[in-house]
Amino acid sequence: MSTSTNTRRITAPEIRSRKGGTPIVCLTAYTAPMARFIDPHADLILVGDSLGMVVYGFETTIPVTPAMMAAHGAAVVRGSARACVVVDLPFGSYQESPEAAFRVAASIMAETGCTAVKLEGGVEMAPTVRFLTRRGIPVMGHIGLTPQAVHVFGGFRSQGGDQEEARRIRADAEAIAEAGAFAIVLEAVREPLGREITAAVPVPIIGIGASPQCDGQILVTEDILGLFGSFTPKFVRRYAELGDAVSEAVARYADDVKARRFPGPENCYGIEKKKHG
Repeated sequence: MSTSTNTRRITAPEIRSRKGGTPIVCLTAYTAPMARFIDPHADLILVGDSLGMVVYGFETTIPVTPAMMAAHGAAVVRGSARACVVVDLPFGSYQESPEAAFRVAASIMAETGCTAVKLEGGVEMAPTVRFLTRRGIPVMGHIGLTPQAVHVFGGFRSQGGDQEEARRIRADAEAIAEAGAFAIVLEAVREPLGREITAAVPVPIIGIGASPQCDGQILVTEDILGLFGSFTPKFVRRYAELGDAVSEAVARYADDVKARRFPGPENCYGIEKKKHG
């Protein structure tokens, strides 16, 4: 259940209809409290497999499991009321066959109540996208730098730097859109290519290090808040430095505990206030 029964959640077709209109605001969330903060402002909340790095401390997204995605996806759905909630399909859970992808996607949707799922890949995944969408599962695509293929790319590096890479990414975008995806994340590509794909493809292109001209933008929330400092991509803009505030608050708490200033009388049961007079 979401936080409100009176608010109608944004649907995948509504996101699709935003092509060329007001930019679509997208952010990640992995917990119910963060989803509550984001929900009034975002059109789409992605429960990304980036939680493997941000929440669990993995070096890549590869170790993330469907069970992890289901647990965090359900929490985000409970913590939100209006945003379209999309849950990533993790590495190894959908690449084997369209049938395998359907089983994991249907399970995650049933367990979480999410609106849609997201999967990575281009031309090679188009048959899977078509298989899922024809069976009632809305799909968001993800092309360009696809983190689940980080070992193939040789690290987290921008894509589309030469003509062959650019041609491949254009073909990926066209194939995923034609297969029925309602939107496509385009990650870490050269800006002219991001602008070109956005103009050419009939579904919304959600940029992350792509182009200001994309139909929407997405970032990892912990990145914009300054809560994840292990790695800051070029395409991130910090809107706060909450990590510093957290560290300062914990240091003050530790000092108070050591000096026996905490807990005080107001934090204890059975201690009467001193009477004056």
